[in-house]
Amino acid sequence: MNKDWNMIEVLRYARHDWLNKIQLIKGNLALNKIDRAKEIIDEIVVEAQQEAKLSNLKIPQFASLILTYNWENHMFQLEYDVLDGSKCDYLDDEWLVSWTGAFFDCLNSSIRQYYDNHLSVTIEPQIEGTRFFFDFRGIITNKEQIERFFERTATAPKINFHLLTDQELSLEFFLHK
Repeated sequence: MNKDWNMIEVLRYARHDWLNKIQLIKGNLALNKIDRAKEIIDEIVVEAQQEAKLSNLKIPQFASLILTYNWENHMFQLEYDVLDGSKCDYLDDEWLVSWTGAFFDCLNSSIRQYYDNHLSVTIEPQIEGTRFFFDFRGIITNKEQIERFFERTATAPKINFHLLTDQELSLEFFLHK
């Protein structure tokens, strides 16, 4: 399971991330790569906007899981996208973080270590509820374990699989208001 971050640790990791980004900008400026420095700044702005959207969804435990996930050593890199800034305060934050954390743990133990594995999570709040998309690209070494996970967690919501191969996993579910 994931670490429970205290305030000092969160600030230390956030400061470390920001210093890395500033060093990247400074390095490109020193090499007179002005266009690349501007691109990095634009990427930082988009990332900050996504963090704000995620934080404003009113599901703080889930947002914390997503925002801090890459700070720990895992077998995949997590990316996320919030398609709309609407609040999701009707969602069961505890259930969502519990299910997502268990899914991440299952995925971590079902994929090739030290490979370029990526999981993208897209959150799409709508009037009648919120849709969650999970799209994995990498090397899956134990599809059976993933299938068993979904059999064990076959409670609401209904999970729609789009794809499960040795290199891809794509699924979605919808949580109603």
